[in-house]
Amino acid sequence: MAIREEVSGIGSMSKRTDLNVSQQPVRYISGGEYGDGQATYDQQTNAPMYAAETGIESSLPPLTGFNEPTQFPDEPISFGANYGEGPGLSAVIPQPVTMISTVEKALQYDTSGISEFLFNRLNK
Repeated sequence: MAIREEVSGIGSMSKRTDLNVSQQPVRYISGGEYGDGQATYDQQTNAPMYAAETGIESSLPPLTGFNEPTQFPDEPISFGANYGEGPGLSAVIPQPVTMISTVEKALQYDTSGISEFLFNRLNK
């Protein structure tokens, strides 16, 4: 997503472009050492930060409440766990590619016998 920035004109057609920019709200942060809360508040007012039009929250799917029905009725509750029904952890976390797994895949397509030789040497 590209952020659209306003550009000022030249000479008599110039105008300020920083007046209609939305900013993050200033927040007082309590706790910490004596005076830190006021110092961070002053920093926020002296140098306000630009508020992005959309954040990561807009790209996340909506949360499902505890009392709502599941969004995945065909999956068992133990999907992705190494116990119970359904595929285990390897279904959710990709396994690292190893030399043996690469040669094992090459066995299916290699007619020269080199992959089989390598596979047998690696499995000793």
